[in-house]
Amino acid sequence: MSKFKKKTNTSQDIPTSALPDIIFMLLFFFMVTTVLRETDILVEQNIPKAEQLKKLERKSLVSYLYIGEPKNPEKFGTEAKLQANDVFIEPQDLLLWVSKEKDKLSEAERDKITIALKVDSDAKMGIVSDVQQKLRKANARKLMYNVLKRTDKDLL
Repeated sequence: MSKFKKKTNTSQDIPTSALPDIIFMLLFFFMVTTVLRETDILVEQNIPKAEQLKKLERKSLVSYLYIGEPKNPEKFGTEAKLQANDVFIEPQDLLLWVSKEKDKLSEAERDKITIALKVDSDAKMGIVSDVQQKLRKANARKLMYNVLKRTDKDLL
């Protein structure tokens, strides 16, 4: 019978010369594939402040509508406009927009869609009321108004 000898002179070192290359490749990959902002806001946004706030559970179910005066008044006028994604739409086009937003979601989540309204504090209530009425007709009944948190400085 023969005996097996253990090799005692083996090295436990791990080569790390390629490690910086791998790290920079991963960093470059994530920098290229990350989306920082999906829409360009074309309206003025002076968001009102509130005291009682609630955080969203699933942001993937939220679609944003922006209401305010256009940033380019020479081209679009000074009247408050409604912006959905990257374009201006009229309140009567909300039915089509809501159906497109619901189509992006799975069938089980379509009734859970939340419409987030970012309304300029100087915007007239007429356009906000029109948007609310059209969203009711489109069966988008979960509304959220985006606000900033009120601080003690704001109360003075």
